[in-house]
Amino acid sequence: MKLVLAPMEGLTDPIMRDVLTSVGNYDWCVTEFIRVTDSVLPDHIYHTYCPELKNHGKTAAGTPVHVQFLGNNPEMLAANAIRAVELGAPAIDMNFGCPAKTVNRHRGGSVLLDEPNVVYELVKAVRDAVPSHIPVSAKMRLGYMDRNFTLDNAHAIEDAGASWLTVHARTKAEGYTPPAFWDQLQPIHEALNINVIANGEIWTNTDAKQCQLESGCQDLMIGRGAVTTPDLTLCIRQNTDQAILNWTDLIELQIKFLNGSYKKEMNMVGRYKQWLGMMSKHYPEAKLLWDDVKRIKPLEDIIDKLKSTA
Repeated sequence: MKLVLAPMEGLTDPIMRDVLTSVGNYDWCVTEFIRVTDSVLPDHIYHTYCPELKNHGKTAAGTPVHVQFLGNNPEMLAANAIRAVELGAPAIDMNFGCPAKTVNRHRGGSVLLDEPNVVYELVKAVRDAVPSHIPVSAKMRLGYMDRNFTLDNAHAIEDAGASWLTVHARTKAEGYTPPAFWDQLQPIHEALNINVIANGEIWTNTDAKQCQLESGCQDLMIGRGAVTTPDLTLCIRQNTDQAILNWTDLIELQIKFLNGSYKKEMNMVGRYKQWLGMMSKHYPEAKLLWDDVKRIKPLEDIIDKLKSTA
């Protein structure tokens, strides 16, 4: 069973990847999408989205980080994929799942699922461009506004040479509203010869096992559940819904997050409060801590509060 940390814009950034892979048992993780338009991006953009490139494409814990692209220009996607690999990317992933209106309006992300021929063209351009030993994969939803082209897109991605396909078990129109339709992944899994990874609404070990049962997919990509419950992959691998990390462990993780050097202080405080708010849905201690820190603005004051709580 492979467990993968999902790419989520503004959430699984380099610091969050560092924190979660330091305690979770992930086979790999994927960057937030890098938008490609009409040029080869400068190296500093790659190093902003994926500073792990300076560490042989791995987090500090040794988890590989795949670089994800979003766009509709096959030549530029190919050229940028080549550059990412030159900088150390161990694999390239392509985004056909983003539901954001601004992205879709510019023919990026899930809107392309209405054009399976374009999906094929984009994946094939990247696959043909990068060395054969570098995996190229794709992530998609069940469709854009409907599921009319679900299998067409899946076959297009396979036929273009992708090594595997990850499917979020909802359409763009269904957004992130529960439930995820895991059973709709089974026909995809059965139709393809490449591996299919299931994604969507996996919050607990019980969810993971049910997703595997309904989808037929052994491998899982975990998103918000991984951020909300940092030991989720450990629970899945040990087949338990009982917490493995205690609150003291999680306090240390939060301090590690706040000591990250990637973002400015104001951004770090905002990002931390976002994460703490998510964890408060699962941990009663997080809810109490949230009430204490929600009005604190200086970064050091929050760190001191955490240290006094530990």
